[in-house]
Amino acid sequence: MSLTIEHAQALSEGLVDIGTAAEASGVSIKMIRHYETLGLLGNVPRTATNYRMYQPQHLHVLRFIARSRKLGFSIEEIRALLGLWQDRQRPSAAVKEIAAAHIHDLQARIAELQGMVDTLSQLTGCCAGDSRPECPILADLAGGADLTGGDPLMTACHT
Repeated sequence: MSLTIEHAQALSEGLVDIGTAAEASGVSIKMIRHYETLGLLGNVPRTATNYRMYQPQHLHVLRFIARSRKLGFSIEEIRALLGLWQDRQRPSAAVKEIAAAHIHDLQARIAELQGMVDTLSQLTGCCAGDSRPECPILADLAGGADLTGGDPLMTACHT
């Protein structure tokens, strides 16, 4: 099929416009354009008036990208996974390697987030949350500046 076609012809051949592609795939119009710009969708036919028209395989790719993004894969990881998905001769070990590396990255991020939760839990536990201006949370955010006002409880929580 030529990359430039008439709109009616495109519709009769089962192609859909970007709005319909967005609805069918769960990917926003803006992100569909972005993924096309990144080269993740391959060649997208356009009408003579330059409207994008998506084929069924584009919708499959968009759903693949959407699911991959929900699992936290980066664009480069998605690019690699798409290449493997489209390669019927792919070794599954290559897919597993990408997924295992992503699991490792996710676990590191979870540990970092848990550290943040622990720190904030300790700080909120030390904060009186009353009308006094002294606040261990602000003292910590200020990089240890003495915002305790000499309050022994605040000083103990901030160390």
